[in-house]
Order: sequence, then C-alpha cells, then structure tokens
Amino acid sequence: DVQLQASGGGLVQAGGSLRLSCVASGFTFGRYAIGWFRQAPGKEREGVSCISSRDGMKYYGDSVARRFTISVDPGKNTVYLQMNSLRPEDTAVYYCAKYRTAIARGPYDYRAQGTQVTVSS
Repeated sequence: DVQLQASGGGLVQAGGSLRLSCVASGFTFGRYAIGWFRQAPGKEREGVSCISSRDGMKYYGDSVARRFTISVDPGKNTVYLQMNSLRPEDTAVYYCAKYRTAIARGPYDYRAQGTQVTVSS
C-alpha cells in the first residue's frame, strides 16, 4: 500500500526554522513527483513546493520562495522541506503528497496526514 508520513512540525517563533520530513513507501519512489501543501483554518489549500522526479526540477510558491527548500534523499525514500525565516502567516497544517506522474502537475493521488506548524509572533 502507498503510504506517506509527514512529520517535523511544531511551535516556533517568527524567524525560526523547522524541517519537515515525508517518508514514502509502497511505490517506486523515484518515479513520481512529490509535493508539499499547507492549509490554514478558513483558507484554501496552498501548494508550497514540489519536486519532479523526472528532472529534479523544484518549484516554490511565491510566498515561500527563498525561504523554503525542498530536497530528496532517495536512499531513505524521504522528501524534506527546510523552512527558514518562518512567519506567523506560515502557520498551517502541512502535508506531502504523491503526484500521479514524474512531473509535478495535475492532481495528486495519495497524501500524508498533516503535521501542524505554528509560528508565533
């Protein structure tokens, strides 16, 4: 069975950092794009970052570009999201998701349960 497990959230002060991890299993890790999403209460889901497995291209949402970094450890079937210079508006539930193809486009088909990130001012 396909499984994605997200972890690493927590409470941090503004300006601080967190690293989220997404451990994947049940599928050939290098064949599918993986993305990070977030959703805050009362707001729509937002795409944070994603990485295509075909060419390693990385994409970032405008609100997190130059602060967040996505990376992959194929040996551990894990995708990381390093979040620096965190702001209160980054507060949300974060989760990772597997795309249907190697390119990070279109809908995802599996997602992890979320991990809460809370940034205090």
